[in-house]
Amino acid sequence: MTIPSSHITICHHILLALLILVLISCSGTHEPKSKTESKEKAALNPIKVDFKKIKENGKLTALTSYNSTSYFIYRGEVMGYEYELLKRMCDYMDLELEIKVVGDKDQVIDMLLKGEGDIISLGLTVTEERQQSVKFTEYHTKTHQVLVQRKPSNWRNMKVHEIEKVLIRDAIDLIGKKVYVRKNSSYHKRLQNLSDEIGGDIEIVEVSGNMETEEIIQMVADGKIDYTVADQNIAEINATYLTILDIETPVSFNQRIAWAVRPNSPELLKVVNEWISDIKKSTDYYVIYNKYFKNKRAFKKRVKSEYFSLKSGKISEYDDLIRQYSDSIDWDWRILASQVYQESLFDPKAQSWAGAKGLMQIMPATARRFNINPSTLANPENSMIAGTRYIMVLNKKWGIIPDSVERIKFVLASYNVGENHISDARKLAEKYGADPNRWSGQVEDYILLKSNPKYYNDPLVKYGYARGTEPYKYVREILTRHDKYKTVIPE
Repeated sequence: MTIPSSHITICHHILLALLILVLISCSGTHEPKSKTESKEKAALNPIKVDFKKIKENGKLTALTSYNSTSYFIYRGEVMGYEYELLKRMCDYMDLELEIKVVGDKDQVIDMLLKGEGDIISLGLTVTEERQQSVKFTEYHTKTHQVLVQRKPSNWRNMKVHEIEKVLIRDAIDLIGKKVYVRKNSSYHKRLQNLSDEIGGDIEIVEVSGNMETEEIIQMVADGKIDYTVADQNIAEINATYLTILDIETPVSFNQRIAWAVRPNSPELLKVVNEWISDIKKSTDYYVIYNKYFKNKRAFKKRVKSEYFSLKSGKISEYDDLIRQYSDSIDWDWRILASQVYQESLFDPKAQSWAGAKGLMQIMPATARRFNINPSTLANPENSMIAGTRYIMVLNKKWGIIPDSVERIKFVLASYNVGENHISDARKLAEKYGADPNRWSGQVEDYILLKSNPKYYNDPLVKYGYARGTEPYKYVREILTRHDKYKTVIPE
């Protein structure tokens, strides 16, 4: 029996339709959404948190990088170009600053849109593609991109023209060369455009979004890769100590470097832009910029230091000692390190006008109380012994505070101003309806009031006047610094 050709065609169509249905059903919603789909959804529906809500929360969360210019810790001090500007901006806005270190910079815009931060503060290049997802602030500075390449190993013994002969000075010579950059960086896009402009393919090799530009620059210096691209100001400051690098070949025109907010945060954008316009008129801004991008001597000193957090993960030369004695008081060692920085800036020879000495600024009477000769307080271990023994006494005193985190705040405040003044502040808090067992937003308000006659003359107050701003700031600054330490220093 012969089957008509028209029937065969119909059967083919039916089988094809069935196959398409099977393929569609197999690629349904059981598979997880790709990162691209997630980004597109975030871009279309960014979380809405504008300046009014941020003010209500009292805190601005900034997404930034942990690197040698944006944000780092050096000899216990929190530093960085982005950090210093953010601190000044938050003071202007009367907001607390929360730093969130970005691991994968390829994901930073997605993080912003999903509400993991309020502002990106890691020096983004303003590009047309990025402007489709975020709103850029007024630019902080302008720079251009340069090719980072390595000079010959014996370059010091060569003449200038001999060195020039082996370096790339014309972008056309990049055709067929491997250049390593992050996928979502402005450098990647620039290399794609450059390939089109020179009419030949540059082999763009994508590196992990977790890598900082300066890490990739280091790879060039170490001979692990031959080429990368970086902003000129970043390349220049790194080349001050990586002298084998050449950064003289430009690959772009000037570009604007700015921060970014969500597209639905117009109020925040307005306030940030007002602040940027003001600070750029001041010498303060240029002092900060020069400190991190122009002061080559200070930069070389930092990056070669054993106490530069990016290099060693250390806070100070006394980390081991602080770890040892933090165990005796059952504290996170980074809180104790923050307190030592607050007291003495890690200077064992420090001495206050009142006679307090050593790393933990121990008064002679306190030293004798714990069988330490006051004349030996410049010895770091003796100072740590006396300081932590005093903390143990205070910790026992404030055992009535049920919350362990709040208890540490009472201990710190007492270490600064004395336990008796803190007891007075607790009584005042209870009298006026505040919680005497909570420091933050409760008892701290009443230690401030102990400089007001109405309160220090209250019959409940046994120990009179106290300059309450000192313990108030003392506790806040130690805990704020501890938060910063936690973002970059392992526990």
